[in-house]
Amino acid sequence: MDTHRDAHVAAVLSVMGAVLAADEFPATAAGYRDLLKRARKLGAVRRAGVEGTGSYGASMSRYLLTRGIHVFDVNRMDQADRRRRGKSDPLDAQNAARAVLSGRARARAKAGDGPVQIARMYKLTKASAVKARTQSINQLKAVLVTADPALREELAGLGNAELFRTCARFTDVSSLEEVGEESVLQATRITLVLLAHRIGQLSEQIRDVDARLARLVDCHAPQLLEVVGIGPDTAVALLIAVGDNPER
Repeated sequence: MDTHRDAHVAAVLSVMGAVLAADEFPATAAGYRDLLKRARKLGAVRRAGVEGTGSYGASMSRYLLTRGIHVFDVNRMDQADRRRRGKSDPLDAQNAARAVLSGRARARAKAGDGPVQIARMYKLTKASAVKARTQSINQLKAVLVTADPALREELAGLGNAELFRTCARFTDVSSLEEVGEESVLQATRITLVLLAHRIGQLSEQIRDVDARLARLVDCHAPQLLEVVGIGPDTAVALLIAVGDNPER
């Protein structure tokens, strides 16, 4: 199958490599059902090669796996071949099927429907929150570098936690906005308030995701936490690394 955001193109081949059918289906639940129904009218469907099982083909792969079909991840056609032969979705779909028939495609698609996939989702959320919080912290400190000397001295010597709490407790933003021209000091204090609140919100999100990851590990892989030196973060990293291949 050649997969895209809105539609997939599937080619059905016989065990001898003859093309039995090729068609386009919408990337929807109804489209998946229609695709498999038509394919099964041509014979028993046991294996499928899908391009992009970790992106556009993820949902299609999960659907086929739940129907007892072995799904293999197929690499997209080499760019040099694509330029030489031209872009053709049906041809890409046939190449995916031939890669499975010939044994070139050996990587099994991950189920993506269990605790490992949940861990991936939470990890993604945490990583983006950590990145955004780090950016906000750097911005807050950059604002202090050019701030009014009196304000800078007021905040000097504070550790990160106390600095953020102090900035967040500055006079309410709305009360700082007076009619008339706004001063640089007012703008600086408003900026510090907003950044401090943003840092607090992101920190809360990170704590929430950490708690969810800890519960996930405790529920599905508590044995990992019994190993000396392995905490929830490391356990989650191991779960994701192993993925749906426990034999690894």
